[in-house]
Amino acid sequence: MTHLRWTTAGESHGRALVGIVEGIPAGLALSIERIDRELARRQGGYGRGGRMRLERDHIELLSGTRAGLTIGSPIAFTLPNNDAVIEKLPVPTNPRPGHADLAGCQKFGVRDPRAVLERASARETATRVTCGAIARQVLEHFGIEIFGHVVELGGVATSATATERAFASSRNDREAVREQSPFFTLDPAADARFTALVDAAKERGDTLGGIFEVRALGLPPGLGSYASGGERLTSKIGGALFSIPAMKGVEFGLGFETARRPGSEAHDAIHAAANLAGGTRYARATNRSGGLEGGMTTGEPLVVRTAMKPIPTLRRGLPSVEFESLEPTAATYQRSDVTSVPAASVVGEAVVALELSAVFLAQFGGDSLEQLAENYAAFRARLARV
Repeated sequence: MTHLRWTTAGESHGRALVGIVEGIPAGLALSIERIDRELARRQGGYGRGGRMRLERDHIELLSGTRAGLTIGSPIAFTLPNNDAVIEKLPVPTNPRPGHADLAGCQKFGVRDPRAVLERASARETATRVTCGAIARQVLEHFGIEIFGHVVELGGVATSATATERAFASSRNDREAVREQSPFFTLDPAADARFTALVDAAKERGDTLGGIFEVRALGLPPGLGSYASGGERLTSKIGGALFSIPAMKGVEFGLGFETARRPGSEAHDAIHAAANLAGGTRYARATNRSGGLEGGMTTGEPLVVRTAMKPIPTLRRGLPSVEFESLEPTAATYQRSDVTSVPAASVVGEAVVALELSAVFLAQFGGDSLEQLAENYAAFRARLARV
């Protein structure tokens, strides 16, 4: 099977979250520890709320492996919820602005936001992180790294110089810098400023948004397609990132800055490569496109940034109205974070991994990891002759 498919189910306070990943080739040594590490990262970051102290996510694998190796069948798993109280929670009497509450109630003709918010909740992203943590192990087998980090919080940006310095270092050094940051940044100098911002927002009963960046390193050129709009990687990855709750903007490479520049300063000049170390005879002088041209990878690092709005659940409550009377009121406060941009960067990594894994498997195929490796090696050999 060469088509990656995945689906999730479950509610925020239900018994468990559930996921199925189909299309992972046989013979992959699937690391449960690797998956749990990504789940723990999703629950981290400064500014998180009380729910993170209740849940300790751990994958319970139900199918798809034997003796630690994938067997080519669907991989099914659950993430049990410790806070499984969906039937005991009260029904909010008013909808919260910025959430799916009101539009969802209007969609289904009910006045029960609980029936909407339980699935609309970002708790669902734990399953996507799990699916992504499974799929990315295929890419990592071929030396492809996917790395997310926070570049802006509350309108304050990290240092671009610090970021590029980190990406010029080794993967282990880069991960060590991010691991030591309470905001998952690559700029230690920014962390103190971010901490002050979050503390001040918490004191005001407010929340903060921000921007995270995901880079994919080691990609070959030609993944994706220009043949139809839906096959372009810009479309696939952009749609995947927008599917994460609270995301409001996505840009690749220079992004919106490209529109402000003349063409001579917006594109990536092509020149002959100094050697074939990268597997191709060509090289780029810059990476303004963010590693994508014509909806396909160029062989340069894929660089995509995503803007997350401030969480709309404010301790002080945004203005709303009561369902029954339409009288003005402050929206019901539910346990929430001051910011979850660091966690969103982990979810962003996961959905980018899923999309890249899907096109990688579709292009190189193979029922087993061995077949996939043979097909990929043949492509790399042919690439050097183009």
